[in-house]
Amino acid sequence: MFRKSPIALLLAGGLSAQVAIAAVTAEEAKQLGGDKLTAVGAERAGNKEGTIPPYSGKAPKAPAGYDPKDPGQRPSPYDDKPLFSITAQNVDQYADKLDHMRELFKRYPNYRMDVYPSHRDIEYPKYVLDNTIKNATSCKATQKELKLEGCYGGLPFPIPKTGNEVMWNHLLHFTTHTYRGATTSTLTPANGKSIVTGQNKVDQQYDYYNPANTKPNPTDLTFWKAFIITTAPARDAGNGILLLDNLDMVDKGRRAYQYIPGQRRVKLSPNLAYDTPNPLTGGTGTMDDAKGFLGALDRYDFKLIGKKEKFLPYNNFGVSNAKVCNQEKLTSHKNFPNPDCMRWELHRVWQVEATLKEGFRHAYQKRIFYWDEDAPGGGVVENFDAAGKLYRVVLANIFPFYDTELGSYADASMAMDLQTGSWISNGISPEPGMGMWPIPPKDDREFSPEALAGQGIR
Repeated sequence: MFRKSPIALLLAGGLSAQVAIAAVTAEEAKQLGGDKLTAVGAERAGNKEGTIPPYSGKAPKAPAGYDPKDPGQRPSPYDDKPLFSITAQNVDQYADKLDHMRELFKRYPNYRMDVYPSHRDIEYPKYVLDNTIKNATSCKATQKELKLEGCYGGLPFPIPKTGNEVMWNHLLHFTTHTYRGATTSTLTPANGKSIVTGQNKVDQQYDYYNPANTKPNPTDLTFWKAFIITTAPARDAGNGILLLDNLDMVDKGRRAYQYIPGQRRVKLSPNLAYDTPNPLTGGTGTMDDAKGFLGALDRYDFKLIGKKEKFLPYNNFGVSNAKVCNQEKLTSHKNFPNPDCMRWELHRVWQVEATLKEGFRHAYQKRIFYWDEDAPGGGVVENFDAAGKLYRVVLANIFPFYDTELGSYADASMAMDLQTGSWISNGISPEPGMGMWPIPPKDDREFSPEALAGQGIR
């Protein structure tokens, strides 16, 4: 989400914008919340093999080990064991549900996926479900599908017709309105000696999901705000980033600001987007790798391939619970996260293939996205270089909040770089006192360059 994208310049020069994509019919919309489709457009039933269960619609209850005084550390509510493990020896048996991720097993013979029983327990607040149903016939993507109009605070496209609409569902996935996090980012180079690239305090607010708003969101709404302050390592303490993303990617786009203590000033940083190396990942991830994908849609043609079954890092409570998988344990393997810390489940996904547009630049020539049908914040992304070789695999881990909160957390991501052998984790909570938790909504002034300047500590 750039200040002025090339698409905006083309439109300003007289190139006619694509007409709005037609909304689903009233008859199609009636299926939402019924026997066939959930309110967010997922198939309510399980699969015929029974390996994907029906959608429960009920968040799990907090287990006995949960301590409300340390709300970011969430034990798993599921007391189950792996059904089977996928290894280099049996990977071909699961080729149709792994796709290009099979390359990980070929490249790293000790890579392993432990596959657990699937659970579909992500629950949404009633206002989000009601607004999602309204959006089926109200929300429209215009201006080359880079701008949203008439969208209430729910998933914008519960019955998506295009690749862009699926990507908007991912960008506008529901976590909660406002939340605070204390997280860690790590880099594990090919030699296996991991380093902390950042411990961060993060406040995020999705004004798109303001429960007090009963009308369609304004077209120029800043839908997502992120206020990030680095607390460690010492050399980076006090660094700050402010990101503001807009529903209008054509004329508004992303506003990004950066505070560097040594300069003692806040500067506008429009390059904190697209394939610029993410400063929190030691250069092994791009800005738009965050959360699986986070950024503008203007550089790619997004093609909706359809629905399929895919192994996803799902209900992965372990990466946000120090008692299960602390930082040392998670990063004890080179090339990939410790398989003992990961939980994989079989789920249905929306598959979208993105191809870089002619005349545009990005480190990834092609990207294939697999977003969960129940909660499109979670999924897997396969990124390819200009030669068509698999470059990086990004995992957008997801788990539901307990029934006292509702929503889901999908900020804990990992990226495995097959060219360098390094891997990164971002937004994980591997130590006591870390994690994320809902907080009361914040004023716009608290997501401003002035507020960022006020956070300077040296």
